[in-house]
Formats: sequence, C-alpha cells, structure tokens
Amino acid sequence: QVHVVESGGGSVQPGGSLTLSCAVSVRVLGILNMAWYRQVPGKEREFVARITYYNNINYADSVKGRFTISRNDAKKQMYLHMSDLKPEDTAVYYCNAKSSRSADEFWGQGTQVTVSS
Repeated sequence: QVHVVESGGGSVQPGGSLTLSCAVSVRVLGILNMAWYRQVPGKEREFVARITYYNNINYADSVKGRFTISRNDAKKQMYLHMSDLKPEDTAVYYCNAKSSRSADEFWGQGTQVTVSS
C-alpha cells in the first residue's frame, strides 16, 4: 500500500507564494508519475500539474507561468511552488501518484489553500 501525504497549505494574500509538498511512502518513487489536482466545493476535481517519472512536465493553462512542479526521488517527495496566487486558486490541493507499470493510483487527503485579502 502506498501512502500519500500533502503538506504546506495555508492562507495567503493575492500575489503571494506558497509551496506544497507531497510525501510518498513507497520503496521506489522513480516508477511513479506524480500530479497535483485541486477541487473547490461543488465542482469536479481539476488537473493542475503533472511530472512523469522521466521528468516530462505539463501544466493546466490556468497555472502556466505561475506554478512550478518538481520532484526529489531520493527524498520520495514532490513539490508544487505556487507564485502570483489569485483568489481563484483557492481550493483543496491533492497529490496523485500513479504507477507507470500498472493501473494502481493513489491519492492524498488534500491540503487547503486559501487566497484572499
């Protein structure tokens, strides 16, 4: 069983920055494709950013140029650095880990990010 735990959420003013972390309890992180999603009440969970096990990166158009995804396989962690935050970035952010070798997929419990003045 793979456990995924997010941290780093909080409250920030518009224009501010925040970095989320995702710790994965797995023997080898290098076989996992990792991603961040977010969800606001009443809406579906939406894709934010993805980094594959071979470091191919994709972003949602809404966060391009503002968010940066990265991973440290030795530390078994993934990160999302968010800058120039906007009120519409307010959501619960979820870490997703998906095996590159099977259909296994794992989610964290989420961490709240609130952007308001």
